[in-house]
Formats: sequence, C-alpha cells, structure tokens
Amino acid sequence: MPLPLTVGDQAQMKKKHPCGGDVFTLERVGADVRVSCDICGAQIWMPRREFEKKVRKLLTKQREEPENVPKEK
Repeated sequence: MPLPLTVGDQAQMKKKHPCGGDVFTLERVGADVRVSCDICGAQIWMPRREFEKKVRKLLTKQREEPENVPKEK
C-alpha cells in the first residue's frame, strides 16, 4: 500500500543530502516524486517506489480547516 503523500509535506530521509540536510519538502506527487532540500533548495526527481524505500518518516504539516465555510452533506 502506498504512503499517503501530499504536496507540501516534509519527509525525513535515511541518508543525508551532500549539503548536510535530511529533511525534504514534497513538490510533486504521483508516479514520480519531486522533493526539494530544505537547506540548499536542490530539487530531486525519483520514482515513487524508490522514494518510499528511502524515506525514514513523514513530517506532515498541520492543515487548518477554514472557518465559516459550510460543510457539504
């Protein structure tokens, strides 16, 4: 079962980037995944399966529900 990935989430990887950072932000999610390093901004493309093997844990952002918006039934 694939990981629940969302654009804007952050992922901590098993290995560090050459700049020393190990936290990446997801820029694109699909069959391929594009992530950018939070320290140097480098963008990396990789297949989703490869990404799921290399990720240590997902650091999802807290999404706020907008107020005063009627919920659909």
